[in-house]
Amino acid sequence: MPRKLHNALTSLAVKGAKPGRHADGGGLHLLVKETGARSWVYRFMLNGKARDVGLGSAAGAGAMSLADARLAATALRLKVKAGTDPLAERKQAAADAAAAAQAAIASSMTFRDAAETYIGANEASWRNPKHRQQWRNTLASYVYPVIGDLPVATIETANVLAILEPIWKDKAETASRVRGRIETVLDSAKARGYRQGENPARWRGHLAQILPARSRLTRGHHKAVPYGDLPALVTNLHGRKATAALALEFTILTACRSGEVIGASWTEIDTDKAVWTIPASRMKAGKEHRVPLSPRALAILEEANAFGSKWLFPGAIGGNLSGMAMAMLLRRMKVDATVHGFRSAFRDWAAECTGYAHEVAEMALAHTIGDKVERAYRRGDLFGKRRRMMDDWAKFCMSGNTGGASVTPLRAYQL
Repeated sequence: MPRKLHNALTSLAVKGAKPGRHADGGGLHLLVKETGARSWVYRFMLNGKARDVGLGSAAGAGAMSLADARLAATALRLKVKAGTDPLAERKQAAADAAAAAQAAIASSMTFRDAAETYIGANEASWRNPKHRQQWRNTLASYVYPVIGDLPVATIETANVLAILEPIWKDKAETASRVRGRIETVLDSAKARGYRQGENPARWRGHLAQILPARSRLTRGHHKAVPYGDLPALVTNLHGRKATAALALEFTILTACRSGEVIGASWTEIDTDKAVWTIPASRMKAGKEHRVPLSPRALAILEEANAFGSKWLFPGAIGGNLSGMAMAMLLRRMKVDATVHGFRSAFRDWAAECTGYAHEVAEMALAHTIGDKVERAYRRGDLFGKRRRMMDDWAKFCMSGNTGGASVTPLRAYQL
C-alpha cells in the first residue's frame, strides 16, 4: 500500500522543483511549467472526478509561501468535506462581485447619460441632420426636465406618463415621437446592462391600455395653401427680392422638401439638361431623386447664380439659407401655412385638376411607390411624364389666376 503523503515538500524543494506536478499531501500540489512558472493547486474529488482549484503563485512578487498554501488547502479540504464545491463557490463569488459592480454603475447611470450614450453610438448613421437635432431637442424639452437626472434603472411607467400625459392630446405627433425615443433609450440601456425588466415606454400591451390611440386624437397636419390660391401667392413672391422668396418659389415649383432645397448646391444642378439630382444621402427615403426643372425654375436659378455661393440659396452670413427663412417669410406675408404644406397643394392639384396617373405625382414627391414586388419590377422613375407634369404645374403657378380651380385642363389620355 503506497505511503500517504503529508508535508512532503520543503521550501527548498519548492524553489528547485523541476517541471511537472509535485504532491505535498492532503490534495495540495505544486505545478511547475517548462517556463519555470510555479503555482499552488488544490485537487479534490467531486462526483468521481478530480478537479483543481488554483491557490496562487509559488514564486515571484506576492508569492504564496508553502505554509500559507497548506493553510489554504486545509480550508478547502474542510469545505469539500462539508459538501461545498470550492470551484462553484468561487464562480458564484466572482458573479456576485461582477453583479455588484454592474449595479454600482447602473445606479450612477442617469437617463440623460443613457440617452447621450445611445445618440453618440447611433447618430453617425442618421443621414438627416434635422433628425439628429430633433432627437436632442425633444429630449431636452420634454424628457430631461422630468427624468433626466433619475437613474435609468429606476424609470417606471409613472415617470413616462408624467412626460407624455401633458402633451398627448395637444401635441400628439410630438408626444408619439417622444414616447418612441424614450422606449429606444430604455431598450438600449437594458441591452447594456443598466436596467432590467419590461420597458415602461412600450406601447403595445402597455401604454396602449392607458393612453388613447393617436387615431382617436386630432393628428397635426402641415397647413397648406389651397392650390387655387397659389397663382396669387407666387405673384406676390415675384415682388419680393429676398433670397427666401426665390427659395420658396423654387420649393413650390419643384414640390420638394424645404431641407432638400436649402441644402442644395450647384454641383447637383445640370442646367443644360434642366435636371436637379438630389443625392441619396440628402433624401428622406435614402434614394437618389431626379427633379425636372421647368423654365421658371431655371430662371430662378439664373437669378440665384448671381449670389456667387456654392449653395443655390445662401444665407446672409455665410453658409446655406436658414431652415426658418421661408417660414418667416410666409409669416410676414400673413400666409397661414407651412412650407411643407405646398407639397400637399401640389398633390391636390395633380389629383383634382390633371389626368396624370397617381404614381407619376407620387414619384414627383419622392414617395415610395407600391410594395416590394412592384418596386422590383419598376426600374424607371417616369421622368419624361414627370417633366411634363412639372411644366404644367409651373404654368399653373405662374398663371396669376386667383379665381380658384379653373386651371390646367384634364388630359384626354392617362399619363
